[in-house]
Amino acid sequence: MSGFAYASALGRLKPQFSSFLGKEFYATLTAAKDLNEITKLLEGTAYGPEIAQSASQYRGAPLLEVAINRSFVRRNRQAFESAPFAGRPVVGAYLRRWDTQNIGLILSSKALGRTVSDAELFLVSSREIPAGLFAGSMTIDDFRLLLQQPSLDAVAQGLVRFGYGGVLLPLMESYSRTHDIFPLLLALDRDYYTRLLETSRFFQGDEWTVRLLVQSEIDLRNALLLLKGKDGNLPVDVVQERFLPGGLMPASVVPELYSARAVPELVQGLESRFPTLAQGNALYASDRSLTAYEAELLRDRAVRELKRLRSYPLSLSVIFTYLLLAELERTDLRRIIYGKVYQVDPNQLSGLLVVPRL
Repeated sequence: MSGFAYASALGRLKPQFSSFLGKEFYATLTAAKDLNEITKLLEGTAYGPEIAQSASQYRGAPLLEVAINRSFVRRNRQAFESAPFAGRPVVGAYLRRWDTQNIGLILSSKALGRTVSDAELFLVSSREIPAGLFAGSMTIDDFRLLLQQPSLDAVAQGLVRFGYGGVLLPLMESYSRTHDIFPLLLALDRDYYTRLLETSRFFQGDEWTVRLLVQSEIDLRNALLLLKGKDGNLPVDVVQERFLPGGLMPASVVPELYSARAVPELVQGLESRFPTLAQGNALYASDRSLTAYEAELLRDRAVRELKRLRSYPLSLSVIFTYLLLAELERTDLRRIIYGKVYQVDPNQLSGLLVVPRL
């Protein structure tokens, strides 16, 4: 596609890049003594309007969760609306991830018996704006109706008209026997990535950067799967069964990598693909936490993908640069919030953030 088609997108999004939090601001947030102080700090940023509108209904972590999610949806909508007509199918297919995440949250909440109000806080939605934006037709009210269904099977039936029933209904008989929610969530993820990779084929000529972005995310998720499996002593066949196809790391490497005796040895085997992963060894040795490994995977991917995306500004890449930065900011803010809730040491918390280390 001609770069002229994306000159307008660059012009529309360029002023929005300045609304992202500066790297130095994260140090102020992590040093804050509590959530009230974090809220006051964020009131002076792009999150201020949503905090003000939600403050009468929520307090503390729920207030920040709602404000961050609603601001995030607004940014995603801006990115979608800035895309030229020919680029919208790819952007739309990418943004289906939030419908998929919300459906997964609803299924998990239903399986665990959580209330509607507990689950609704974490939906990626913004009042009347569809949670999946223009990528899907599901609104916040649709999700509320699903949350109110009497059973998980009823939720799956309700998803038929949104195109997700065919993914879930064949698995419901097995779920009724095992009550294992994971195969349902895995089926949603596989359906999402399959559709997205198909949509990002090279019919316009500039989708290849998006395809590599998606494949790097699949690789990241598969690396985390290996680490979690080894930490939890899962059999190799279970890990292979849960491996997501479509990434650059093939499933054929799983048996050799997974033959490692323990997580640190597995990390060593993964270093050729994820060079900074070993920086998570210290936290794992002290707390047996995989959190630092996840942070390293996110940071390594962000550095690599942002460098590639920024090299092609007059293409789909400008839109996905914006989307990726929005996702990273949301991830870091949520990590800070729940780090404060669980009283994580500020120095340790700072080391787990991605944006300040880009």
